[in-house]
Amino acid sequence: MTKISARKKIWGWWFFDWASQPYHTLLVTFIFGPFFAVVAKEYYLGAGLDSEVAKANAQSLWAWNMAIAGLIIGFGAPIMGALADTRGRRRPWIIGFSVMYVVGAFALWFIALDGSNLFLMLGFFSLGFIGAEYALIFINSQLPELGTEEEVGEISGSGFAFGYFGGLMSLIIVLVVFAEMAGDKTIAGLSPGFGLLDPEQKEGTRAVGPLTAVWYLVFMIPYFRWVHEPLVKKARSTVSDALGLLKKSIGNLKNRKSLLYFLISSMLYRDALNGLYTFGGIYANLVLDWSVPQIGIFGIVGATSAVFFSWLGGKLDKKYGPKPVIIGAVWVLIAMAFVIVNMSREAFFGMPLADGSSLPDNVLMLAGATFGGMGGILQAASRTLMVRHTDPAKPTESFGLYGLSGRATAFLAPILIGIATTVTGSARLGVSPVILLFVLGLILLRWVNPKGDSETWSNAS
Repeated sequence: MTKISARKKIWGWWFFDWASQPYHTLLVTFIFGPFFAVVAKEYYLGAGLDSEVAKANAQSLWAWNMAIAGLIIGFGAPIMGALADTRGRRRPWIIGFSVMYVVGAFALWFIALDGSNLFLMLGFFSLGFIGAEYALIFINSQLPELGTEEEVGEISGSGFAFGYFGGLMSLIIVLVVFAEMAGDKTIAGLSPGFGLLDPEQKEGTRAVGPLTAVWYLVFMIPYFRWVHEPLVKKARSTVSDALGLLKKSIGNLKNRKSLLYFLISSMLYRDALNGLYTFGGIYANLVLDWSVPQIGIFGIVGATSAVFFSWLGGKLDKKYGPKPVIIGAVWVLIAMAFVIVNMSREAFFGMPLADGSSLPDNVLMLAGATFGGMGGILQAASRTLMVRHTDPAKPTESFGLYGLSGRATAFLAPILIGIATTVTGSARLGVSPVILLFVLGLILLRWVNPKGDSETWSNAS
């Protein structure tokens, strides 16, 4: 077999980000999530609820579903990592979770406009979302093999930039060719799907599910062609063996204080970031009454910003290290989250706005660019800092713990948002808990060693 160059292997690894990003860009944040909120809101209005209560119920339904999916991901992630390390193979797991991704995404085509199968669609959405997150654990664990400690920061940042560019391209395709605006035309004035899709049944918007599935199938080909793992012969292990290894790894955290603080810190600030991503489009629809295509443009702004800033963040990471980059990004996210919580269509920080004022729209567009750009930097730099805390003998297990930290409380932001939305009866105030999560994560970063904790590997093994 022809030897694959190191550069081609890096490109293959980057293609996972390109292939998988549309699940987050199209389904979670900018197209399906807001569309689901519209369908759910109309369902609750039809049940006799008033407008504000219907909006709050729609947001709460999405929040609780994301919370349940987050619980499943969080508690399963470290077990998956331990199993892969004890059995020595990653590819079979990646294939299995890819099947979940494709099936879950494709099934969203069948969402009923009358809301009669809302819970079934939430189930399929969660199936694909869980598959995407589990696959990511195994992909992330390959990062230490792609370069030196000095190089992986730039590789990680460029990977996120490439992935966000893929999400941006898929979003543009959906807006130009598929998603209906007023008048049943796309943003480019085309009939949805070049006239092959029925706009009255919202088939253009619903096509986002199958498009996401096909996109993944096509663009995972470079990954499977170019990223080959060595055949490691290990004794066949059981789930019990993996759980034993996981228990040992968690127990050893008491000897790895920097890793422990980093896992808890990143657990909080990544949970806050995911909260913004999950509810950003829904906020735009429920608070500012943006249409799905308008939210798509909001997504283009955010994704374009993410491409540039992820690349820039990789350069800064290489020069200054990941920890200062993370701190700077979190501070900017706190400031912008505070702004949008204090904004509505009628007022800005309590000051009344004139009817038809464009200020809220302009501010939210700026927020989209900020969340996309700083979010890209934050995720890429966090992945690099995790590499500095990773035992090279057990990379998948280490990133399984990272997956646990990122998802063990993934239910926390949705639950807090759900509670805040229910208590206040306001979709706007409902997103305020993300600010607290960012602040707590920032505080805990104080005790994280910017160079990692490689000196403790031998003590913890």
